[in-house]
Amino acid sequence: MSGIEDPSDDLKVTPPKTWATGLPAVTHALEYSLSQTSPRRTMLTLLNINQAKGIDCPGCAWPEPAPGKRHMNEYCENGAKHINDEATSRRVTRDFFREHSIAELDSKSDYWLNQQGRLTEPMVKRPGATHYEPIGWDEAFAVLARELKQLASPDEALFYVSGRLNNEAAFLLQLFARAYGTNNLPDCSNMCHESSGFAMAETLGVGKGTVSLDDLHHSDLVFVVGQNPGTNHPRMLSALEETKRNGGQVVAVNTLPEAGLLRFKHPQRPRGIIGKGTQIADQFLHIRAGGDLALFQALNLLLLEAEDAAPGTVIDHAFIEKNTIGFDDFEKHARQVTWEHVVDATGLSREEIGEVFQRVLKADRIIVCWAMGLTQHKHGVPSIREVINFLMLRGNIGRTGAGACPVRGHSNVQGDRTMGVWEQMPKEFLDALGHEFGFTPPRHHGLDAIHGIRSMHKGRARFFLGVAGNFVRASPDSDVTEQAMRNCRLTAHISTKLNRSHTVCGETALILPTLGRSDRDIQASGEQFVTVEDSMSDVHASRGKLPPASPYLLSEVAIISRMARATLGKRYMIPWEEFEADYGTIRDRIARVIPGFEDFNARVSEPGGFHLPNPANHGVFPTPSGKAVFTRNEFTAPRVPEGHLLLQTLRSHDQWNTIWYAPNDRYRGIHNARRVVMVNPADLKLLGIADGAVVDLVSVWHDGRERRAENFKVVAYPASPGSAAAYYPETNVLVPLDSVADISNCPTSKGVVVRLEPARDPG
Repeated sequence: MSGIEDPSDDLKVTPPKTWATGLPAVTHALEYSLSQTSPRRTMLTLLNINQAKGIDCPGCAWPEPAPGKRHMNEYCENGAKHINDEATSRRVTRDFFREHSIAELDSKSDYWLNQQGRLTEPMVKRPGATHYEPIGWDEAFAVLARELKQLASPDEALFYVSGRLNNEAAFLLQLFARAYGTNNLPDCSNMCHESSGFAMAETLGVGKGTVSLDDLHHSDLVFVVGQNPGTNHPRMLSALEETKRNGGQVVAVNTLPEAGLLRFKHPQRPRGIIGKGTQIADQFLHIRAGGDLALFQALNLLLLEAEDAAPGTVIDHAFIEKNTIGFDDFEKHARQVTWEHVVDATGLSREEIGEVFQRVLKADRIIVCWAMGLTQHKHGVPSIREVINFLMLRGNIGRTGAGACPVRGHSNVQGDRTMGVWEQMPKEFLDALGHEFGFTPPRHHGLDAIHGIRSMHKGRARFFLGVAGNFVRASPDSDVTEQAMRNCRLTAHISTKLNRSHTVCGETALILPTLGRSDRDIQASGEQFVTVEDSMSDVHASRGKLPPASPYLLSEVAIISRMARATLGKRYMIPWEEFEADYGTIRDRIARVIPGFEDFNARVSEPGGFHLPNPANHGVFPTPSGKAVFTRNEFTAPRVPEGHLLLQTLRSHDQWNTIWYAPNDRYRGIHNARRVVMVNPADLKLLGIADGAVVDLVSVWHDGRERRAENFKVVAYPASPGSAAAYYPETNVLVPLDSVADISNCPTSKGVVVRLEPARDPG
C-alpha cells in the first residue's frame, strides 16, 4: 500500500459546530470503514462491537449498558473507525520493508505509516542495518532473551504498556518483569490520568472512579470538566442525554466551546436525525486554562458561607464526622480564598460562578467528571483533590447518582493498572504475587514513563519493550524521547500496525506483530477470549470474530509467554506454556492474587461480566487513617509572561490517540490541515498577529533549550483568553520532559507557555 499519499495541506476554516454526532457521524464512520475493508467485514465488526459476546471496542474505556439494554449498534463514530482501522484488509509484508529503508519510513507522517495496514510477520533491524528484514519467531525470542541476560542489572530494562493490552497479557507482562527482577513498568497512564490516581488514592484510598453508568443517568447535576466527550468519548453523550431526560442538569467547564458539550443529536433516535437533538450543557463555563482549582475552591467557599447563613442545611456534617479527617484545616484554608484571585485565575465573573453555585445548592446528587484538562497541569493533583473536597462537603461520595468520575480515554488502561502494570505497586500486591508464584518480587519502585525516558537518554536503561501503543509519539519532548530510544541497545514493539515508534530504533530493533481485538485467537486448548476493565470498573470478555491478518501472528499472551520462557527458563516454575495454551489458567491465578477477582472465570463468563466494588462506595476508605481525607490545596494558577500564551495540546475529531485518520476536525471547523494553532481573536489583536498567518510555536522553559514547532497556521478561534490550542503529537516537541505535574510526574501538556514567532521557513 506504499502508493498511499498524505492528504494535501490546504487549510479551510468553517464556523465551529454547535452540535455533535447526528447523521454525519454515521456517514463518516461508514466511509472510513469501507475505505479500509469489505462491506462484509465492516458489518461483522460493527454488529459485534461492544456486544455481550462480541468485541470490546479497542478505542475508549467508556462502559456499555447492561446486557439487554444495548443497542444493536452500540458504538460511536470513532469506535467504528478504530475497529475497522484495525480490521483493515491492507497488509505490510516483507516486500514493503525491503522497498523502504528505516530512514525513509522515519520521514513519513503518522497517517501514512498507519494507512499501510496490518503487520504480518516479525521483523528485525540488525546493528548497522538500514532496513528491517524478516526474522523467525524463535530467533526473535532468542534475541530478546540474550539481550536481557546481558544487561548489567534488570533495572536497565523498561517494559512499557499501552492501554489496549488485555488483562491476561498485562498480568503476564508484569509477572515476567518482576520475575526477571525489575519494577520498571511505565504505562500510558503515566502521561494522562496519573494525577487522578494519586489524588484519589490520597483522599479516598482508591485511585478509581466511584460512579456507575446508572449513577450518571440518575444524577441531579453533572460537571464535565476539562473533557471533550464529543470526540474522545462520544458514547458518553448518550449517557448525558439520559441524565437530561431524567431531569438532571449538566455544567460544562472547558477552555473551548466543544460541540459535544453543547448539543447532541443521537443517531439512533428520530429527533437526532431530523430534530434538534438534546441540549447537553445547561451552563457553559469558558474557563481559563488551569483555572479549575480556583473554580472549585470558590464553590467550596460558597458552600461554607451558605452553611453559615443556614446552619445544618448545606454541609453534610454526618458524612464528614463519620467518614473523614482534615475538615477543620481544610475549612480554615478554604475561607482564605479571595474573589479577586478566583476571577483572575478562571476568567469567569462572580455572577457566572454564582449561577453554578445555585445549581449546586438545588442538587442532592452531584457527579464530577474530568479528563486531561485537569490532570495535565502542574497543579493537576491539587485540582482533583479540591474536586474531592467539593464532593465530600455535601456527602456526594458513596451514594446513588453521585461521585467522582475520572473518564479514561484508552480501552483497558484502568485494567492494566489493576493487573499490576505500575512501577509502584503496593506491598500487599507484591506479597500476593510472590506467594502465588514462589519468588520474591523486587520492592524498590521502578521507573515511570518520564523517568524511563530520562534513564534511556542518559544511557542507564538499554532495553525497551513497548506492548501496544506508539511510545515515541505519545511522549513529551519529542527530540529528547527519540534520542533516548536511539541510545538503547535493543528496542522492541508488540504491535498490530506500523507507527513512528518502529522507525526510531535502538542498535537492534524488533517488530513483533500481534493479533488485534477483532481477530480470533485459537490456542492449544481451543478458541480463547480476553478480558478488559472499563472506566467504571466493569470487567467483561472480548472475543475476536475475524480470521487473523496473517498466519504468522501470535497473540500478546503467546509473545509474552514465549519471551519469558526464553529468558527465565524454568526459574520459579511459572507455567508459561500452560498460560499460553489456556487463558483461563491465567484468570485462575489472577483470582488468587488480586482482590475482587475471586471466581474470575465463572463470573466473567456471565453476559456483561461483573463489577469491581469500590470500597469508598461502602464507607470504607483504605487510607492510612481509614478515613477519607479533606486536603488543603494552596491556591495556584498558571502565570504567563506578557506576549505569551498557554498552549494546550489536544486531538482532532478524526484522530485516535497519536494516529489521525484524516486531516480534519469538523466540529471545530478545521479542514485539510493539522499544523494549526487556535487562538482567541482578542489575543491575536494584542499580539499583532493576523488570522491565517504562518508562525512557529516556541515553548519557554528554564533549561534554556529552544523547543520549536514550525509552520503552524493561525486560526482565530473562541479559545479562552490567554490560551492557545494545537494538535498532538505534532506539538509534543514543545512539552519539556521536566515540565511535569507535582506529585504525579504527569507531563503538563495542557499548560505549555509558548510564544508565536513569524515562521523562519514558511515554505
